[in-house]
Amino acid sequence: MCGRFALTATPDQTAAFLGLAELEDFPARYNIAPTQPVLMATAGVPRAPGSNLPDRQPMLVRWGLIPAWVKDTREFPLLFNARSEGAIEKASFKAAMRHRRALVPASGFYEWRQSGGKKGQPYWIRPRHGGLIAFAGLIETYAEPGGSEMDTGAILTVNANADIAHIHDRMPVVIDPGDFARWLDCRTLEPRDVADLLRPAQLDVFEAVPISDLVNKVANTGPEIQQRGEIGPEPEKARRQKSGADDSQMTLF
Repeated sequence: MCGRFALTATPDQTAAFLGLAELEDFPARYNIAPTQPVLMATAGVPRAPGSNLPDRQPMLVRWGLIPAWVKDTREFPLLFNARSEGAIEKASFKAAMRHRRALVPASGFYEWRQSGGKKGQPYWIRPRHGGLIAFAGLIETYAEPGGSEMDTGAILTVNANADIAHIHDRMPVVIDPGDFARWLDCRTLEPRDVADLLRPAQLDVFEAVPISDLVNKVANTGPEIQQRGEIGPEPEKARRQKSGADDSQMTLF
């Protein structure tokens, strides 16, 4: 899965990577979480013959897809990820797979190696040679009961490759720059025509850096959350105090 990521490149770097004409200024974001706004790029209106302007457009999307048919969002789960294996047929995603495929620029993402059923060691997973990557995204415009519209989105995931599998069994789908046009082309290419792009990243694309648990809190948004650090085992004394009553305090149980 992909529940946190970062985008720390400049607007100019990001626009050049995605093939956009320009982007409004935005700050580096080190801890992007679901329900927050995220930048995505989609295919734009076709340009006139001879135009050298990009035919892609940026969108600011709420991370957490809401299908158009949802009646009550309070009773609907937060779909910040979409399993690529069933996205073509699943009711929540099939319309977006056909009509609203997108690119999600990122400098890397975070994942946690599970330990004892709890979040364990966090990792900052970044391109081994630096630069930006683009996740495969989906967009759905949701019409709220009051009449206003909200653009929402999800990131497609796939089985993790051997570089990531020891941390987590899923990873975001990464679209290579050479495949951007194919992935975004919803006018002439149906989901089955781009299904081959929904695959794990090549080996050695990413490196996983162990970091501290600062990333666990969404309120921590500075570059320090990406600094190398490992979480050691919980001290024996602390484990004893959690498993039973603290002898130094009164208790009713």
